[in-house]
Amino acid sequence: MTAATERQRPLRPLLFLDVDGPLIPFGSPYPPPPAASDDDGNPLLARLDPGIGARLLDLGCSLVWATTWGEEANEVVAPRVGLPRLPVLGLPGESEEGRGPRGLHWKTRPLVAWADGRPFVWVDDEIGAVDRQWVDAAHPGPALLHRVDPARGLQDSDFRTLTEWLGALGRPS
Repeated sequence: MTAATERQRPLRPLLFLDVDGPLIPFGSPYPPPPAASDDDGNPLLARLDPGIGARLLDLGCSLVWATTWGEEANEVVAPRVGLPRLPVLGLPGESEEGRGPRGLHWKTRPLVAWADGRPFVWVDDEIGAVDRQWVDAAHPGPALLHRVDPARGLQDSDFRTLTEWLGALGRPS
């Protein structure tokens, strides 16, 4: 592929990914096995689905951690779910904290800035109406804010929604 062809190819959509809730469900009906308590001191890591990374990679997006886990997501979560090291959406600085309307999630402004008009999906369990309004007003490109049930984590139905939305990006409306 020539450099000119590479420049003409559209960038892959971004997928901003939270850990707690989407990847580590809180409502698992089964307690983690006793051995999991030695798993980096976090018994909830036993709730990670080791095959979910492949499913996320199959979506064809550029994945970005959007989680308070920060860089620890690359060290602890990624190897357990089959993901490579991913870029990390930074926590807001003190000067940025609390900016925006009441109810706006701390991630919303930084991920819109990171996307810079590029199509993106945000997978989180804390997305609210204010976040949707903010993205609609501030982001000129397509965006899917997909709220995951934190008691269940990412399910087949979530992957169907993501796949359908991503598939529609290339189709005229």
